[in-house]
Amino acid sequence: MALTAGIVGLPNVGKSTLFNAITKAGALAANYPFATIDPNVGIVDVPDERLDKLTEIVVPKKTVPTAFEFTDIAGIVKGASKGEGLGNKFLSHIREVDAICQVVRAFDDDNITHVSGRVDPIDDIEVINMELIFADLESIERRLPRVEKMARQKDKDAMFETDVLTKIKVALEENKPVRSVSLTAEEKAVVKHLNFLTQKPIIYVANVAEDELADLENNEYLKKIIDYAKAEDAQVVPVSARVEEEMAVLDDEDKNEFLEALGLEESGLDKLIRQTYDLLGLATYFTAGVQEVRAWTFKKGMTAPECAGIIHTDFQKGFIRAEVMSYDDLVELGSEAAVKEAGKSRLEGKDYIMQDGDVVHFRFNV
Repeated sequence: MALTAGIVGLPNVGKSTLFNAITKAGALAANYPFATIDPNVGIVDVPDERLDKLTEIVVPKKTVPTAFEFTDIAGIVKGASKGEGLGNKFLSHIREVDAICQVVRAFDDDNITHVSGRVDPIDDIEVINMELIFADLESIERRLPRVEKMARQKDKDAMFETDVLTKIKVALEENKPVRSVSLTAEEKAVVKHLNFLTQKPIIYVANVAEDELADLENNEYLKKIIDYAKAEDAQVVPVSARVEEEMAVLDDEDKNEFLEALGLEESGLDKLIRQTYDLLGLATYFTAGVQEVRAWTFKKGMTAPECAGIIHTDFQKGFIRAEVMSYDDLVELGSEAAVKEAGKSRLEGKDYIMQDGDVVHFRFNV
């Protein structure tokens, strides 16, 4: 599934440091605005303990995790929608991603310059959100006069689109994102071509200091970010980008020791990857054989033939049926043969909606 999340934020909030940790790609991280000009794209494995367990059971020649794409987008500044900083170039990069991870500074450090001269996470969030709102308003203001003209000629499609755009415009003028507007599937479809920035789902990534990771409840900046996110039903993931970058070069054993020393059960990045994955409505199914145990990403609601097509288009074209067992049954009973003997392996047809954790063999004929 070619879906991607964009990492955005003001300059010097830790975006590129976070990206380095996610991808181990070494994107330029410097203490000055616009260190990142072109978006860096990196692929990260999606952490999934189920894959490790399946590997133990099946003992394949190789194990392949599913992956997810992150794009590091250069820092936005106030006035970006009017061309300030590197302006609309950044906004166009955001337009190309499916979800937004907005990194917000939640730590004090006199050695790291803040673009506005002071640390104020809510102000930082609102600077970016307002620039995205302004960009969406500009899109509507370009489109609306044209459809209104057609609507006056009693064009039903134009009349419908005019109503939808007007409803969205009212919300934007009240500083509310498009994702806060209740839209039917038909209404979403008619404005899909405008690709509104504030319609994209969002996660706020609170970048905290290393020494606050084990005591997050006392971080006043984080409390403010959480309260703000609750108002728009968004999620917050606290991380220390610097710590995550340090852990990125460690092997699993050393990483676990590092986390234990910090009093943490898992890394902030693992939480971020999983929550972004879920935010986009993604899930995982598995194929498991002696040659390979592999995790595959699919969109929730996809049918078995559609999921087969993720492996190869021929699988979808020639789909006959899917032999499916649940991950939980396989782990409980210990082997594929035992699952079949217990009558818990199922043959599913073309209408079957795949479920997260399904372990499947596709039968097809081309």
